[in-house]
Amino acid sequence: MDYDAIVVGGGHAGIEAALAISREGFETLMITQSLDAIGRMSCNPSIGGLAKGNLVREIDALGGEMGHLIDRTMLQFRILNRRRGPAVQAPRAQADKFSYSRLAKETLEREHHLHLFMDTVVDLLIEDGSVAGVVTERGWRISSRVLVLTTGTFMDGRIFIGEYDAPCGRLGESAAIGLGDSLRRLGFHTGRMKTGTPARVRLSSLDLDEMERQEGDAAEPFSFDDDAVDCPQLPCYVTYTNEETHRIIRDNISRSPLYGGKIVGRGPRYCPSIEDKVVRFPDRERHQIFVEPEGLGSEEMYLNGLSSSLPEDVQRAFIHTIPGLRHAEVMRPAYAVEYDYLDPLDLYPTLESKLIRSLFIAGQTNGTSGYEEAAAQGLMAGINAAERIKGEKGIILSRTDAYIGVLIDDLVTKGTKEPYRMFTSRAEYRLSLRHDTADERLTPIGIRIGLASGERAERFEHKKQELCKVESILRSARSGEKSAYERLKEPGVDIKELGITDLEAFPDQILRRVELDIRYSGYLLRQEREVEKARREENMEIPPDFDYDSVEGISSESREKLKTVRPASIGQAARISGVRVSDIAVLAVAVRSRRG
Repeated sequence: MDYDAIVVGGGHAGIEAALAISREGFETLMITQSLDAIGRMSCNPSIGGLAKGNLVREIDALGGEMGHLIDRTMLQFRILNRRRGPAVQAPRAQADKFSYSRLAKETLEREHHLHLFMDTVVDLLIEDGSVAGVVTERGWRISSRVLVLTTGTFMDGRIFIGEYDAPCGRLGESAAIGLGDSLRRLGFHTGRMKTGTPARVRLSSLDLDEMERQEGDAAEPFSFDDDAVDCPQLPCYVTYTNEETHRIIRDNISRSPLYGGKIVGRGPRYCPSIEDKVVRFPDRERHQIFVEPEGLGSEEMYLNGLSSSLPEDVQRAFIHTIPGLRHAEVMRPAYAVEYDYLDPLDLYPTLESKLIRSLFIAGQTNGTSGYEEAAAQGLMAGINAAERIKGEKGIILSRTDAYIGVLIDDLVTKGTKEPYRMFTSRAEYRLSLRHDTADERLTPIGIRIGLASGERAERFEHKKQELCKVESILRSARSGEKSAYERLKEPGVDIKELGITDLEAFPDQILRRVELDIRYSGYLLRQEREVEKARREENMEIPPDFDYDSVEGISSESREKLKTVRPASIGQAARISGVRVSDIAVLAVAVRSRRG
């Protein structure tokens, strides 16, 4: 073997996969088209957000790298949904995207068992139904025991700007041509998806006093390894489109490749282009635009909410109708990118391919959208690729364990026809999956598989002890006629207002964590009962070679869907769209009979 593992792609999924495998001591090769583009933020220069911030904290708790990278490169920090309940709050940070990419590359280069190589993978080597390596554009045949594929938007990628189009994965970066055809020959089901990015404008050309200034919150670390972060807290700005903006877009809509039929891939409903917004919401008088910095050493500003594939002259025209942007100098145009993705229904919950053993697939290649979703999949694919090398079963996070579990289960159980994005509404047990509880839920797994360092394990044990101490103090302290513990269950009572001097020695995050657990203890107890029921269903495993044709009493429609997805458990089978409840009951009896 040339290497124990090969990771194809140097984006956010590839970074986590390569680090996870190499940190377990396996010789790993990352092959990427450009070493200068590792960890590049091709779209929004931010990490985190609603549900996405939870993913970052979970990645960190398992021993991943994204939390460390953003803690060292953030420009502004905010907690979103502060006025709502803790289940839907999440951290988000603007990143210095240039520093983020550079630090990601440096981190990979420092890893002892990890090697970087610049080339393009065009084919896979297969032996006896198992992946055996790759073939590159320059003719290299490199062997490996496992392979993680994270091609992002580059597999047969094509960008569109009005009448202009070119084979690119990002503006100025060549597409990966050939691999998609090779995968189709091997039997993979592929489709086309589309995403887009806004124009970048020059800071010094903006009229900032015409826009609303948006400051950040006191910076908090994403990583549980960090006690604090040093963040410059650059401001962002808010402005709005208007009727003149919309008129220019409507008058030129025929020049849009999206509406002219050149783009066939499905785009994200939740993050439409500005021309999509104008067409789909004709009664809206304005749309909100966030103007965000891209880096400390750059004048480029990102126009969040203004992605487009209209021609450059049209882009400049409608941008100049927006308050604060009337004199904006466009440095990079907006564009759409269309690319091949692989049907995630062809994957097991470990993210291993059902078609080829030892091949793992992660990131936008599976039809997702977002750095955080990609990184989460990359980490789990890397963990399970390492488990495969060791001959172990693999690690599957359930929907009750983590947002990562929700993400992967949705993909491999339901598939996706449009770019998948994580939302808090996708998680049934989101009160139990708060971003501040990620370390308690997942650090033990990180320790067990060897990705959490000894120092992390010590910090984790210390934190658990502090949480127990604070709860003990609250149970014994009196506040009026009740214990302080019971008083915290009352609306509007703040832990710091109880006046308990023994609590002054504890960090704010420890106090806040205990306060939330106590305040929502009734809801958490009720949810824990639901979680236990769900876990019982998840624990009833279905053998990979289970013969669904041998089970009498299952409808033909359900039988075909079960044979296509091949669920790992009764719980996963019950979540397959279109499978009847009565068929699940019959299947459960058959599985118990086989096991018994």
